[in-house]
Amino acid sequence: MRTRISTSIGLTALAVASVAAVTAAPAGATTGSSARTVTKAHVDSLNNSGAHGSATVVVKNGKLNVRARVHGLTPNNAPHAQHIHFGEQARHECPTFRDDTNNDFRLNTAEGLPAYGPIRVSLTTRGDTSPASGLAVDRMPVARDRGHKHHRMNAINYSRYGIRTQADVLAGIKAGEAVYVIHGIDYNGNGRYDFNGAGRSELDPSLPAEATDPAACGVLEVQ
Repeated sequence: MRTRISTSIGLTALAVASVAAVTAAPAGATTGSSARTVTKAHVDSLNNSGAHGSATVVVKNGKLNVRARVHGLTPNNAPHAQHIHFGEQARHECPTFRDDTNNDFRLNTAEGLPAYGPIRVSLTTRGDTSPASGLAVDRMPVARDRGHKHHRMNAINYSRYGIRTQADVLAGIKAGEAVYVIHGIDYNGNGRYDFNGAGRSELDPSLPAEATDPAACGVLEVQ
């Protein structure tokens, strides 16, 4: 069964949360140094998702080249929103159980913000990559079955090159402040994101929390 969720709702809430916590860059600021900066993250599980892998983000000529391979995600070609996060008030790290402020034994996206910060780049497969596309599920990577019949490691293999973004975003990544986050967990294991697994998303009540809760995270460290 193919995992399905709405693709046209929830964008406003996430975009507002993403923009509010950061300083706006000058309009049209997309230039950057021609120097090449490589950052890499070891991606570990959040919310006991079992996801793990790696991500590499290269800043070069004012653009981002992004590669990621993450295994153990929700199966059945499930879409997984993924982003580069950071902000002035963030700790620039992955959240822990201590960030579960409502004590419901899971981390939602909002609870993770103090650790990883707001969205700065939406890692879509095509089109816009701004925070406004944070939940553009129809343009997000999907997890596909990899491996043999008895040992499947539902994986995302993501590559996108030449992503243009704001100069302050490039600077933050080059400074080692950025965090790579993947969202989407099928808590109840029924093959789709629904409201039975964890109720409604705090970002938009018409979305299931399964679609927006963070599943994996890694700090992008300068190499």
